[in-house]
This record gives sequence, structure tokens and C-alpha cells, in this order.
Amino acid sequence: MIRTLSAASFKAAKPELLKDVTGRRLHSTYDVAVVGGGIVGLATARELVLRHPSLSFVLLEKEKELAVHQSGHNSGVIHSGIYYTPGSLKARLCVRGATLAYEYCEKKGLPYKKCGKLIVAVEQEEIPRLKALYERGMQNNVRDLSIVDAKGIREREPYCRGIMALDSPYTGIVDWRMVALRYGKDFEEAGGTVVTESEVNDISMVKESPAGSTEGMEHPIAVRDKKGNEVRCRYVLTCGGLYSDRLSQISGCSSEPRIVPFRGDYLVLKPEKHYLVKGNIYPVPDPRFPFLGVHFTPRMDGSVWLGPNAVLAFKREGYKVYDFNPRDFADALSFRGLQRLVLKNITYGIGEMYRGVFISAQVKILQKYIPELSLSDVLRGPAGVRAQALDRDGNLVDDFVFDGGVGDVGSRVLHVRNAPSPAATSSLAIAEMIADEVESRFKL
Repeated sequence: MIRTLSAASFKAAKPELLKDVTGRRLHSTYDVAVVGGGIVGLATARELVLRHPSLSFVLLEKEKELAVHQSGHNSGVIHSGIYYTPGSLKARLCVRGATLAYEYCEKKGLPYKKCGKLIVAVEQEEIPRLKALYERGMQNNVRDLSIVDAKGIREREPYCRGIMALDSPYTGIVDWRMVALRYGKDFEEAGGTVVTESEVNDISMVKESPAGSTEGMEHPIAVRDKKGNEVRCRYVLTCGGLYSDRLSQISGCSSEPRIVPFRGDYLVLKPEKHYLVKGNIYPVPDPRFPFLGVHFTPRMDGSVWLGPNAVLAFKREGYKVYDFNPRDFADALSFRGLQRLVLKNITYGIGEMYRGVFISAQVKILQKYIPELSLSDVLRGPAGVRAQALDRDGNLVDDFVFDGGVGDVGSRVLHVRNAPSPAATSSLAIAEMIADEVESRFKL
């Protein structure tokens, strides 16, 4: 269990020391404040405190618990790095991240399964794309890849039907929230402080210090939350996920790329039908569409998720169909980038909405891969919300975006504006990259 100090008990910053309920002395001033307690923020905070044990670090999270949004609402897959452009940052980070993730789980005793993945072609027209994926995976140094025929598919997945598949036995599954919480525990054990219920709404220069105090010079950045609590620090790193654009804007940075939330609704396979699926079964990606498409995903708890679709969420943390936030809705619809994305993919979008309402349509697609699946075998399941970064031309931002802005604040703030999927798989490798960037910018 991660021990955290809630913002309710964390008084407004003062130059003297505070104490938490365990008697540990807590500074109201820190060398570095990390905003965002998702898997990327936690992994990076951990990496920084391990590299710089002599510095003081605080992690600020707006929820009562850590890793409750994207980090706690994902498919749980450890990706191997097949899909990404050879030589790209995403490819390198994913391949290294998967290796680091397996090593970390072994070291910490966290359960995982290397259940493998089949990317299955069910139509002849998909075979060239499948073979191109194989070449891409080989260039990315993905381990143990092979192409199998229909017989090979049945040997691995007896109920799956396809004409050819890419077999990735190095793909696995894990509970990513459990991993993220372990990162947080490492951070605290190394001397970092976690403060929950601290929703940041201002990052600015300290305006004044008590007479005779040098606090404003030594810790010139004030980070304030909506309850009026304040932390002062030398540098700030934000890893805000669904709110990364808004965190950037409050420190004077650009409003773009804009985060647009897309909800993915899953179906779940009834327990008596779990035998139909052994490992991950994925479609061959179609470059005409912005998202991957439905797939079969076994989970660490023994359940099997089917899906997801991809529809606009009317709330940035809206996991239910009727969740609605006026500001989030207006921000999304008024953004020209979303308008252009919708116009370019209107037919695809309508299909995704239709399949979200009528699950029989989703089951029909799933039956291409497992014909024995029927509507009576599935139930509506959980949902996740993806923080999709968009530019004003309607393009999905597919790479990492860093921003610091300009001026006195900009020289001391680093925003991770976009950490695209597979951020969980790549989290330890991403943490290394962000820590390098922090060290370079702030001369730690």
C-alpha cells in the first residue's frame, strides 16, 4: 500500500518543515515537483529520485488514489513493438520498454503472463499488410516473430480461423495499475513524497517571500491547487495525460496539440466461454482508419475482453455513455482539428457509434476470427478513455511532445504534452527519456 499525504492535510507552503502522520519530516519546498500520478508520471518520478537521491521530489495527484484513469483502464497488454515505424522513437521505446517491464516484474515479484499474440489475416487483401508488419517487426528487433499459416493458427488458437497470422510469443499481459502503484512505492521508498487530492490549477513564479527569506530565489516556482494549497519548487515536470494540454496552458504554453478524449467500450466473454481464447488475437491494421479495431484480450484475472470501439467521449474521464462535462464537450467540438478528423472519417465514426449501441454488430466483426462466438456469449464490459492528441489539421499526433513555454516560468517547467500508446509498455523506457530531458533542460 502506497502511503500518501492528502492535500487536505498538506497546508499552504511555508518555509518551515511539516510532518505527516508517521512523523516523517516533509518539506513544503522541493527541488522538483512532478504533476500527475499516472504510470508515466510515477515511472518518471521514480527514475528521477533514483538518479538524484540528494534532491527532494514531490508528486502531486488530483485523485484520492494513484493511477486510476488511463493507467487503470487499459487492456493490460505488454506490447512487443511490431506496429511502429522502424527507427522511430515509439519503436525503440516499446521494444526496450517491454524488456524492462518483464525484468521489473520479475524483480518485484509482480505477476504477468507471456500469453503471446496472433495478428490474424482473414482476407487475402490483408496478407501484403501482414507481411509488411512482419518486416517492420524484424527491423524493430522484436523477439521471436514468425508467420504461420492456417494450421499454425489453429495450433496456437484452436477456435480462431484465419488464412495467415503473425505470431508474437513475446507479447504478454499484466495489471498495469499494479505496476504503476509499485513505481509509486519505489518513489516513496527512495525519499519522494506523494500528495493526493491536489488538483493543480496554477503554475507561476513566486511573487514575494517573507522579509529576509531567500525562499523565492531558491524555490521560485509556485504550484497551487484548487483548494488553495501551495508547493514551492525549483523545477516542475507535468505528466497530465487527459489534462496535459490544460496543464500546459496554465503556465503560458500553446493550446496545441489539443487532447480529445475517445472512449473505448469493451465486451466481456462469459466465463463458460473463456476456452475460446488463449492469447491475444488482433486484426491486421487498416491504414484507412485512425484506430486499430476490435481484438481479443485475455486478462490477468482470467476474464477475456473483446473490443474496443472508439467514440468521442463527452467528458475527459467519462467511462459511461451518459457521462457529460460541458467544458470538455465544448472544447472538443469547437476544436478545428476534431472537426477535420470527423470529416475525414465520417463513415468510420458512424460505424463505431453504431457498434457501440448495437453489440450484435461488434460480435459480427469478432466472428470473423472466432466463428463459434455468438451474441449470447458476451456481456457489456468496462470502458477506457484515451487521451488522443490532435493537431489543428485533424491529424492524430503519434509521437512524444515536450513543451516548456517561454520566459522565467518556461525555463523551469517541462510538460509532457503527449505520451502515445503503448505508454504503459514503454513506461520505464519513457521515464529514462524524460529524465534525460529533465537533466538536460534543468542542468540537474
